[in-house]
Amino acid sequence: MTKRTRRTHGPTFKAKVALAAIKGEKTLAELAKLFDVHPGQITAWKAQLQEGAAGVFGSGPATEAVPPVDLKLLHAKIGELTLEKDFLSGALSKAGLLSAKR
Repeated sequence: MTKRTRRTHGPTFKAKVALAAIKGEKTLAELAKLFDVHPGQITAWKAQLQEGAAGVFGSGPATEAVPPVDLKLLHAKIGELTLEKDFLSGALSKAGLLSAKR
């Protein structure tokens, strides 16, 4: 028995299978045989379609807004860490704990 290679299904195919599952005209086993897909995969696509269905009628996908990045704060932190690193490397080299070969 040869092992089947992994297949990737497009969004159109997934939607078609999920809609057929939601209609309920055929059982999961029948749909799995018809579309040559595992019944568990059909269940997952059906749940995914039901969760995202509200986005079809809404203003857009319900994604969480990413807060804007404060570049000034990040640059200040980079400067602070660079100063700290330079100070500590200088102090360690004066104490003889940091070799110049590094």
